[in-house]
Amino acid sequence: MASKHSPPDGIVEQCSNCEREQPHEVSIDLLTESDQEENAEFSREPYRVATCRVCGDTTKTRMNNA
Repeated sequence: MASKHSPPDGIVEQCSNCEREQPHEVSIDLLTESDQEENAEFSREPYRVATCRVCGDTTKTRMNNA
């Protein structure tokens, strides 16, 4: 079975906190957008979450803007 390995330094992208390109850990997470508990499972949306491996700054970007 083939598997993909991420680069040893992670994905390199601009960090707004460090103000330069740094390695980041990137994942896709389902986040709940509703504060109400009732029907909260229907308000989940995919977000791209990037965390700088140097300073720990995290950015979350909504994947679909419906």
